[in-house]
Amino acid sequence: MKIAITGTGYVGLVTGTCFAEVGLDVTCIDVDKEKIDRLNRGIIPIYEPGLEDMVLKNMQVNRLHFHSDLITCLNEVEVVFIAVGTPPGEDGSADLKYVLDVARTIGANMNRYVLIVTKSTVPVGTAKKVRQAVRDELDRRQVDMEFDVASNPEFLKEGAAVRDFMHPERVVLGVESEKAENILRRLYRPFLLNNFPVIFMDVPSAEMTKYAANAMLATRISFMNEIANLCEIMGADVNMVRRGIGSDSRIGSKFLYAGCGYGGSCFPKDVKALIRTAKENGYSMQLVEAVEAVNEQQKSILFRKLLQYYNGDLQDKTVAIWGLSFKPETDDMREAPALVLIEQLVKAGVTVRVYDPVAMEEAKRRIEYPVIYCKDKYEAAIDADALMMVTEWTEFRMPSWLVLKKTMKHPLIIDGRNIYDKNELSDNKLEYICIGQNQYGRNN
Repeated sequence: MKIAITGTGYVGLVTGTCFAEVGLDVTCIDVDKEKIDRLNRGIIPIYEPGLEDMVLKNMQVNRLHFHSDLITCLNEVEVVFIAVGTPPGEDGSADLKYVLDVARTIGANMNRYVLIVTKSTVPVGTAKKVRQAVRDELDRRQVDMEFDVASNPEFLKEGAAVRDFMHPERVVLGVESEKAENILRRLYRPFLLNNFPVIFMDVPSAEMTKYAANAMLATRISFMNEIANLCEIMGADVNMVRRGIGSDSRIGSKFLYAGCGYGGSCFPKDVKALIRTAKENGYSMQLVEAVEAVNEQQKSILFRKLLQYYNGDLQDKTVAIWGLSFKPETDDMREAPALVLIEQLVKAGVTVRVYDPVAMEEAKRRIEYPVIYCKDKYEAAIDADALMMVTEWTEFRMPSWLVLKKTMKHPLIIDGRNIYDKNELSDNKLEYICIGQNQYGRNN
């Protein structure tokens, strides 16, 4: 079976590579010719554990191909996945320009039946727009040709995308015809054989499922951050509260960790798009709007804690930041809390020293303010008046407190992910501030 994937970002490249891994003949398409040239030379544009080895292996056995022009393979494939970007507009709505560009290209050049599958995260109703764009091009050619549009939203976690694709918790497929369903059953047969849930539904429901899932996860994060902030005021410990409510089978323990806010390519964008979709249809999603507001406020919490500790005066202070990507195991810095924090620190007159195991090059591209890029975590801590742990990479979990105490100007650790033991730091004569515990002020 031959398929094409348009877009070679996180979703497209992982999807294409994993389908090749289960035996399909896959052509990944991207209009960025330089990116395609690098991929053909085995240079992977993103950091994702396990992906590079899988790409190279499937290129070697001639199951995975890269090209900059969809037209070259369009009439050789049964399925075209649309996995291009849908960046948020200024009003929060998803920009469907690239999705519809692909649809128009298909309509203008198809010579036989094709199943078009939206893999990009798109608002409810996008399949209708894709169908109309294809139909308009066919009408312009005065051609009446059969095609189908389906929805297959992705649920890949960055840093675990390959594993998530090969061992999915569920595969959601929105279809409008028996023919489309049969093709997708063949496509996902390896997953059906392994008893992974493959759920068929109508297209609008599939489109909504993606947004609803991300909005729910974002809600849990913002809810727990609200609880953490109240814990600090009331003298409770959010870690104990999390264990207490997470043991309830109706709630569960996932996504209940307090921190300095969520970021990435999915949650912020999808929450905004869901809010915008509702407004366009005359409905206000008050809960989801509150989720977004809480998260934006939470991205400033580490700065507020530092400001309070130093009584509002941060001029000429030096701060070390550990972790720049929005989560571990990725170099993605889209909407990362570190970006907000760095801007606030620099504007307050702070010298900022940063280190991330993977995202340093991405940081140099995204950070607009003067910061000092360091080669390791201990270099970042040199002469620091505070160290902020922002992204919980594994290598940050068990640092040498002795080295930090000797290296830093003032031994203050502000933990944005609550990964350290306050008693251990106290025993090592370091001051510790985390999220969701009442511990402001200097230790005596």
